Formats: sequence, structure tokens, C-alpha cells
Amino acid sequence: MEAPAPRRRSLRALVPTLAAIAAVALFIVAGNWQRDRMEQRLALRAQFEAATAAPPVALPDLRDWTPWRYRQVVVTGIFDAPHQILLDNKLHDSRSGYQVVTPLTFADGRAVLVNRGWVAGGATRVELPKVAPPSGIVSVRGRINIPPAGYVELTHDAPAGPVWQNLDPQRFTQATGVAVPPIIVEQMAPIDPADNLVRDWPAPDFGAERNRIYMFQWYTFAAMAAGLWLFFTLRRSK
Repeated sequence: MEAPAPRRRSLRALVPTLAAIAAVALFIVAGNWQRDRMEQRLALRAQFEAATAAPPVALPDLRDWTPWRYRQVVVTGIFDAPHQILLDNKLHDSRSGYQVVTPLTFADGRAVLVNRGWVAGGATRVELPKVAPPSGIVSVRGRINIPPAGYVELTHDAPAGPVWQNLDPQRFTQATGVAVPPIIVEQMAPIDPADNLVRDWPAPDFGAERNRIYMFQWYTFAAMAAGLWLFFTLRRSK
């Protein structure tokens, strides 16, 4: 049996209202998600600024390194030259090269990976740069960073040679037997001025402003959906 005409009109009038409610709710949820991401990234920026302003300290022995990201430290020990690796396909001023990563062993037996800087590649892929670390006991001033855990490679086995595509401290430990924490110390100043390594560590782009823009866009869409519903509802009532 067909519904009476007044009921059909009432149902037709209800559909735009339900659609508007769903759209407003969806846009607000999306805006809130962008707001949460923005606040997380603003907290990371504040952490970076505080860590940069803090004076260098000795490297602690921790389980959770996240609060120490970008903190400046001074580490003293001996570079483990035989286990030095080169991170491939690293660009500087549009030039391809390598980042030189060398474990530094402390007097107490601990070790940490030190990114000593960038060096240009050779004329061919076979010709690797000669970047031997300083010998003897050295003190390195740098900042703590945490290598990204997500990367894609065709094999899970560690590279056979000194050239690596990605830095994974856990993988480095398994491949070399040198136990290192899941961080890297990015060297800030040269020990030997003649090492010709570039140490230009850029400030991270946290992307909080992009989240702020997207947040306002979603909230604007919610306001527009509510405004259009109100406009057509009032128009229909007249």
C-alpha cells in the first residue's frame, strides 16, 4: 500500500536533514583528527626547540629514547672503523653521495652509532669514498635522532658490504655483533677539520601548519553543510 501524500512529503523532507547531519558529523570528525595530529606535531616541535636549546650532556642508558630525540649529547670513545657503513643515495645540494655511519665504543663497553656526515660519491659506483674515522679516544658532540623503522627493501638480510640502503640499528647489531641502542648520534662539529664531511642537519618539518589548514577546511565544510541545510529549510518553510 502506498504511503499517504503527507507522509511521503515528510519523509522527503527528512532525507536532506539526515544527510546534513551525517555530513556535518563526518566533517567534524575529520577536523578533530587533523586537530589532534596538529597538537601532536606542535608537541614534537616544542620538544625539538627545548632539546636544541639544552646544553649537551653525556649519553644516558635508556629503554625509551623518544623523549631524548634531538637532545644534544657528548660521547667519548674509540671509533670502530672495521664496522663503518655508508648509507647510499643521500643527497646534498642536489649531489648524490653517502652518509658515513661509524660505531663509537665507550670505555664501559657500550657503543652507539654516529652519523659522521655526508660525503660525495665517486666517479663510479665501484669507487667508494675514503673516509676513515679518527683514531684513538675522541669526544663527539652531536644530537640524538631515531632512524625510521618503516622502510622497504627486497631482502631482510643485512648487506654483505659496507654500503647500506637504510639504517636499522637492530639489523646492524645482528649483522656485526656490535650491540647499539635504537638511535643515532648526528655529529655536529668536526673532530678533524680536514675530514671533508658535510654536517648540515636540517631542522625537521613537523607539518603542523598543514594539519592546521586541513582542520579549518573540514570545520568550514561542516559549517557550510549546516548553513546550506538551514537556508533550504527556511526557504522551503516560506
